[in-house]
Amino acid sequence: MAAGSSTRVVMIAFIGNALIAVSKLTAAAITGSSAMFAEGVHSVVDSGNQLLLLYGIKRSVKPADARHPFGYGMEIYFWSFVVAILLFSIGAGVSLYEGIEKIKHPHPVASPHINFIVLGLAMVFEGYAFWAAIKEMNRRRRPDESVFSYIRRSKDAPLVVVLLEDAGAMFGLMIATLALAGVLLLDLPVLDGVASVIIGILLALAAVVLAIETKALLIGEAASPRIQQGIRAIVEDDVSIIAINEVLTMHLGPEDILCALSVDFADTASSIDVEASISDLERSIKAEFPQVKRLFVEAQSVLAHAKSIEVADIHKEDGAKA
Repeated sequence: MAAGSSTRVVMIAFIGNALIAVSKLTAAAITGSSAMFAEGVHSVVDSGNQLLLLYGIKRSVKPADARHPFGYGMEIYFWSFVVAILLFSIGAGVSLYEGIEKIKHPHPVASPHINFIVLGLAMVFEGYAFWAAIKEMNRRRRPDESVFSYIRRSKDAPLVVVLLEDAGAMFGLMIATLALAGVLLLDLPVLDGVASVIIGILLALAAVVLAIETKALLIGEAASPRIQQGIRAIVEDDVSIIAINEVLTMHLGPEDILCALSVDFADTASSIDVEASISDLERSIKAEFPQVKRLFVEAQSVLAHAKSIEVADIHKEDGAKA
């Protein structure tokens, strides 16, 4: 369900950005506005990014095979990271270059009314895409949760990408509109270049935030504390388990969690009791948290687990010294 909703949001954003990109670049070619050109490049990059996200979503739902036994869910994180790189290098880079050139060599903006028309239409299209992304975010966000907290918590990279891109686009459109108004009212063509530089900085900041968030997911991020605590509570309710050594989780995709448990069973528990307990745990955990697609349970005494941790720490120290 979440994947389908994210695909819809990305498709809306792609269609909107593709139409806007053509309009902006046409207006920039006619008027010579650097701010409009920067906005056009922004929309082109966003359109390409959304195509990459759609490709990543399609790849991520491929079934597991012998070469990738845990599936392809993390492909969506890889392509989201690529999007962050493109947004920083192309989107921000071109906008900054164009803006600096315009500041060095300012020239009047021709036919400014064309730019205002295009910017107005862009706000409508971009606003609708942004509204669709916000609506989807609010559907998933907890009532007491801030937008920033949701972005930090969310494992749905495509939705976060669209949110950040659309937020940056809306701010960019407002900056471009104010700059063009300043050019006309104050007769300062340099403001057009300043707006392009500000838009470039805005894109760079959005790209950095996106890169930080997707990098954490790409290298393996744990499930939310709520899910970890819920799994721990289910395990603690099992009377045949006397201690929990570890509850390890990792997102292999937005709705695909790998969970590994290390538990100490009572000495009186037979092999049949252990097998039944593991089956019950798997059934209960997956019923409560459908995102947990794979569950592995290791039977290990508390003492043996402590020794294994100690040995692992010694190996780490030896490796660091080497």
